[in-house]
Amino acid sequence: MKLACCAWALTGLENDVLRQIQGLGFRWIDLQPGHLRDEKHRQLASELGLRVSCLGASFAMPVDASLDHADSRLRSGALEHVTKAILHAAALGADTVYVIPGADDSPAGLSRYGDSLAELAEFASAVRIKFAVEHFPGTALPTAEGTLKYIKSLGHPNLFLLYDSGHIQMTGEDPSTVIHEARERLAYVHFDDNDGAGDLHWALLDGVMTEQTLKDSFRALEDIGYDGAISLELSPALHNPLDALARSRDILLKTMRS
Repeated sequence: MKLACCAWALTGLENDVLRQIQGLGFRWIDLQPGHLRDEKHRQLASELGLRVSCLGASFAMPVDASLDHADSRLRSGALEHVTKAILHAAALGADTVYVIPGADDSPAGLSRYGDSLAELAEFASAVRIKFAVEHFPGTALPTAEGTLKYIKSLGHPNLFLLYDSGHIQMTGEDPSTVIHEARERLAYVHFDDNDGAGDLHWALLDGVMTEQTLKDSFRALEDIGYDGAISLELSPALHNPLDALARSRDILLKTMRS
């Protein structure tokens, strides 16, 4: 497993953020579609030894567009946005792109979303990108268990789950059970903490997460042979984001060694 960091945990000029992430000891980064668009930033990332592991394609989605929208024009706009994000990720050498679910949990909405996912998963496969869906409380697919079941029902071989520890805490699901059920459908892992109710993206062990829960999660990842990235997704609104990343990094490294 490799340790990564979501670049949006820090704010400021992009070159400064890249240097701060490298200074914390990270070698892998998660990006949004607008990141590393300039050659000078791509060159700097290369010089710093930073490699891209994943890209979140739902960021910066066009206004009103969504992959489950009943208006075909707005759905097409979302498809175009994610398609461009996949191409950007492939050009940067990432291996995973993910989206979040839509808001429409009606049978028709989920059907439209499924059609969009299948189209995007097929496109991503052609450029050797794993395409994942992040379970997300407050959306049409709020739980990891339900998201995994939905993904499997679509039957596309290039559709996967992005696991988020903070979201698991909000829905009260058991991390080990979810990881074991996902197995080969697990494409990526985000770690963050919260109070069990809000999607706060705190540093690890600052909320309801315990050392034992973290150890159990890693044991489950080892059980299924997961060899992808473990990425910290912390909030830039924290009092001291750099310190939060450093502490969380040390906690993950300690857990991984144990």
